[in-house]
Amino acid sequence: MAQPTQLDPFSEVRRDSDAGAAFVLESKGEWWHAGFHLTTAIVGPTILTLPYVFRGLGWGLGFTCLTVMGFVTFYSYYLMSKVLDHCEKAGRRHIRFRELAADVLGSGWMFYFVIFIQTAINTGVGIGAILLAGECLQLPTFHSLRHINLVSLLLSLGYTFLVVGACINAGFSKNAPPKDYSLESSKSARIFSGFTSISIIAAIFGNGILPEIQATLAPPATGKMVKGLLMCYSVIFVTFYSAAVSGYWAFGNESNSNILKSLMPDNGPSLAPTSVIGLAVVFVLLQLFAIGLVYSQVAFEIMEKKSADVKQGLFSKRNLIPRLILRTLYMMFCGFMAAMLPFFGDINGVVGAIGFIPLDFILPMLLYNMTHKPPKTSIIYWTNISIMAVFTGAGFMGAFSSTRKLILDANKFKLFSSDVVD
Repeated sequence: MAQPTQLDPFSEVRRDSDAGAAFVLESKGEWWHAGFHLTTAIVGPTILTLPYVFRGLGWGLGFTCLTVMGFVTFYSYYLMSKVLDHCEKAGRRHIRFRELAADVLGSGWMFYFVIFIQTAINTGVGIGAILLAGECLQLPTFHSLRHINLVSLLLSLGYTFLVVGACINAGFSKNAPPKDYSLESSKSARIFSGFTSISIIAAIFGNGILPEIQATLAPPATGKMVKGLLMCYSVIFVTFYSAAVSGYWAFGNESNSNILKSLMPDNGPSLAPTSVIGLAVVFVLLQLFAIGLVYSQVAFEIMEKKSADVKQGLFSKRNLIPRLILRTLYMMFCGFMAAMLPFFGDINGVVGAIGFIPLDFILPMLLYNMTHKPPKTSIIYWTNISIMAVFTGAGFMGAFSSTRKLILDANKFKLFSSDVVD
């Protein structure tokens, strides 16, 4: 017997009065569109930082942390999708992370906590993207980004292969630096560098907008996000490991927080063909445009909810003018902060520790335990508790070590300097 059509409970009750939902979080997508969005949100030019991460961890711990955190984030995003499906079947479809957390945890302060964390992530990613774009040299709705994010996926594969080839070429070059994989001599320095590197990995694997991405799927969304995650993590496997291994092999503890700078040293000749590096830079810049759009959607949705009139058209003068003004001001703020504070590696670490670890490594497990209520004697319950405990500690240590490095690096730059500090 054919199943009755399942209606979107959110659309019936609130979408008519919620401009943020109606204009930004449009629910029309298929699972492969979710895959495109997830890949753009996770597989970005921050992978060029992975050799620098290995510089702080070494070969063994670097591989271990990258692999473990990859499994944990896949598991975390899977649980988050299950929580969203659970709430939707109960008649409460959530399209925003902050509303999901407030509903499940039953605490008003959690709503504002998630807003704060998401804002920190989105602004931090925006600043980091502008910093990386500077170093290397509007569409209204989230769903409308699906074609751009497909191109973004292809671009990430393109510049990864180019950078991997360039690093292999550099590693065999007579001008390559000596291959030294030793860690820092001081034990305390190794510990701080290790936790900073873990925070950067969290930022690289982090998403923070999975409910907003799932909100772009046409209901019912059950199962679609899992397929999207499998697509995304297939790309992650190819890109993350190849970039990390080739870059760290070629430059060792001389790896820069942006491996392109290692390939183009300030002193000495370029270690890879200029045409190859130039094409990789073009691909990076193009993908940063897509990443900026994806991570700005939460901020845009908040602005749209407060400023737009859902009863008037998406492109009506009443809605278009405030949209252009507010989005321009937001991007100007991100650009101003990026120009003022040139800390690419440090920004990654801080955003990972205070943003992505709470949102992607702790909250999904807590939300799952509270909604699905697995028995306290079950493996899944204690797995979730263990992950929360470990990453709570890692988050505190990562925040401390990343902030410490930010303070130490403050002596190396001037406001609005054109040189980005590692």
